Amino acid sequence: MSQARLLWRKSLNAVMLSLTGVAAFGVVSILFLILGYLIWNGGRSLNLDFFTQLPKPVGETGGGMANAIVGSLKLLFLAALMGLPVGLLAGVYLAEFGGKALGFVIRYTADLLNGVPSIVIGIFAYTLVVLPVKHFSTLAGGVALAIMVVPITVRSTEEFLRAVPGSLREGAMALGASKWRTIASVVLPAASGGVITGMLLSLARVAGETAPLLFTAFSNRYWSPGWAQPIASLPVMIYTYAIAPYDDWHRQAWAAGLVLLGLVLLANLGCRFVLSRRGTTRSV
Repeated sequence: MSQARLLWRKSLNAVMLSLTGVAAFGVVSILFLILGYLIWNGGRSLNLDFFTQLPKPVGETGGGMANAIVGSLKLLFLAALMGLPVGLLAGVYLAEFGGKALGFVIRYTADLLNGVPSIVIGIFAYTLVVLPVKHFSTLAGGVALAIMVVPITVRSTEEFLRAVPGSLREGAMALGASKWRTIASVVLPAASGGVITGMLLSLARVAGETAPLLFTAFSNRYWSPGWAQPIASLPVMIYTYAIAPYDDWHRQAWAAGLVLLGLVLLANLGCRFVLSRRGTTRSV
């Protein structure tokens, strides 16, 4: 290789490496700027009342969003209860039984569903659950979020199950285990870390959705017992308070945004913990 050619390749490598470094620094800087701004504004507004009290009437300062925090947890519980089993079973079918034609249809459908705007899913859940009973409810909000959870869980479950070595399946079946016995006792435990991670990430993905809840769960400034009444949630409360003309509501919107970010961060840390525990167990 000529000296000029070598110099050109080194120069090009240095330029591209510098550009990628600048791009990475820009992305990280924007992320930390957003996080810092949220922590600065939200942290100053957080106090014990925010976690223990209901919202105050218009014109009164103080109060909190205890009902919205509990409401978000109830909605995520319903989404997990309805969406995760469906996504898990569909992912198992695709990884272990899915044929070429049917498997392609299911994967394509899951990818399309994952790309559908959340407001469209909200309208669908509104038509399916809200209109027949003619009122908003916690159940309707859970259905909307569950629909969004399914495609993420399907694809992540399939990918992690396919990563399990085929020799494990062959060994179990050689010992006389049936196909379903092999999946339940060998394949799923081997991929459990990744499958649980995908489930947690799917819940973290829908935790901040607002549009579907506006059509289904709506909101509520009081406690919402049961599952058949409108219920408050952190994303909807953030939206409502952020566009209001009251400074105290803006302050609480920042605090709610910080709490919501903390919940998503906890979910991601949980994913890291599960993966690290699985890696430690395998190495032992």
